[in-house]
Parts: sequence; C-alpha cells; structure tokens
Amino acid sequence: MSKRKQHAPEFKAKVALEALKGEETAAELASRFGVHPTMIHQWKRALLEGAPGVFERGGRRKPEIDEAQVHELHAKIGELAVANDFLSRKLKPWGGK
Repeated sequence: MSKRKQHAPEFKAKVALEALKGEETAAELASRFGVHPTMIHQWKRALLEGAPGVFERGGRRKPEIDEAQVHELHAKIGELAVANDFLSRKLKPWGGK
C-alpha cells in the first residue's frame, strides 16, 4: 500500500503558476511534474481564490477571535489563580516565605 505524497507549498505554487500561464495543458504539466491533473486544477483554483489576500492592506488578515474560547480560557485562568493562592497559603507553615 502506498502513502499519499505530501507536496511542499512552494512546489504547489510553482505548478499552479505554470498552469496559469497556459503554455501547456494540465496533462502535459501532470506528466512533467509527476502529479495528477486533478491536483493541478485544485492548486490553480486555490491560487486564484487566495490571490486577492496578497494585496490586502496590512499584508495579513487579522486572526478571528473565538469569544467563547476566550471566555473559557479566562475562567480557567481564574480557577488556577485561586488554586495557586490557596496552595501558597497552605504551604507557608512548612517553610514558605
């Protein structure tokens, strides 16, 4: 049984750019680069869909913040702070500061 081949993003971009040039068919590119023509079409589509993001102001998109996860993490921090304070008070009689 063979494993799926993992291609580097640089390789995918190179193949997709070659496909965008239109000098060779997808079948020709597939035989030249050793990948399936379907993959070339997918990489080309991904390149075209992601291209506008390159020219956005600021260079990169701001990461989306999941408010529920932030709330959950703040609650966990609170729990740990309370536990830490409790343990530090209980350990003072045994040589704590």
